[in-house]
Amino acid sequence: MDFKKTNAPTTTVTRDIMDLCRDTNNIYESVAIIGKRSSQVAAAMKEELSKKLQEFGTSNDSLEEVFENEEQIQISKYYERLPKPTLIATQEFVDDKVYYRNPAKEQLEK
Repeated sequence: MDFKKTNAPTTTVTRDIMDLCRDTNNIYESVAIIGKRSSQVAAAMKEELSKKLQEFGTSNDSLEEVFENEEQIQISKYYERLPKPTLIATQEFVDDKVYYRNPAKEQLEK
């Protein structure tokens, strides 16, 4: 997943509810889909950040002076400036980039 190249806004945006429930015809179902996708994005971002910060980890757990690593600070600031997972998931949903299915609806249709 490449959330760094997303066109999601970095700040809160007012959205038309009808745009969000266009495909599902149910705003609550749309919000549930966006919420689950947001959790996936957040987990991926956290995992990637943890991998990058592990390179700077120290094996010494004593209370000695901890030196600030400028590169580590820059990586953390970069991830803080990225759009929040909820905004990324909402933009993906609006752009029809999220695959979802509802097994309960599929059984009703059979």
